[in-house]
Amino acid sequence: MSSSDSSQAAPTILIVGAGRGLGHAMAEEFLKRGWSVIGTVRPGASRTKLHDLAETANGRAEIDTLDINEPAQIAALRNRLAGRTLDILFINAGITTIDEHIKIGDVTTEEFTSVMTTNALSPMRVIESLQDLVPATGIIGAMSSGQGSISNNETGMREVYRGSKAALNMFMRSFAARQPEPSRTMLLMAPGWVRTDLGGPDAPFSIQESIPSLVNVMLSQKGTPGLQFLDRFGRTVPW
Repeated sequence: MSSSDSSQAAPTILIVGAGRGLGHAMAEEFLKRGWSVIGTVRPGASRTKLHDLAETANGRAEIDTLDINEPAQIAALRNRLAGRTLDILFINAGITTIDEHIKIGDVTTEEFTSVMTTNALSPMRVIESLQDLVPATGIIGAMSSGQGSISNNETGMREVYRGSKAALNMFMRSFAARQPEPSRTMLLMAPGWVRTDLGGPDAPFSIQESIPSLVNVMLSQKGTPGLQFLDRFGRTVPW
């Protein structure tokens, strides 16, 4: 979907993993604020909420396809975006184990590898590949979780998911350490436990209680150099 001339002046965010849940809600929120949005869905995916959103966005929403775990598809997306400027690059894609209560010693190697690849390795591959499309004044971010905080882990549970988000946090710190000074704004966001397909029906917060506040925090950090791990209220989450 091509952008209209009026959307060219609007800032642009690329949200990887925007077909549903938090990613779709972010796309909707940024559109409300006058941004142009590029959102990705998995190849072969059926019609998503993002498709519905794009139909009413007056040319400010584009849908692209990406399997985040396929490096060749990341490279192809990079080629399709050549010459574009991304004011924000944000990686939202993520999964958890089938049994979220499984202990780390009991998870299969296949499932462990799948969660770690999707939640930690693949987001960094996207960031490494697309970072040059983000200007010095832009933001590079990823959806982390308070459950990725090592300091705050006093209950266990969701062990593989926790480990994958802690790994993502570490990889982002390594990425940030390699940046020249002064560096761009980089964010790891903890949205809270939200009622989505991933968060489940027992989560205490709705998407509407999380995402507008999260977007407020993201935009408030624009121009702040370096990496931060923040919750939806702008509070620093312990590493």
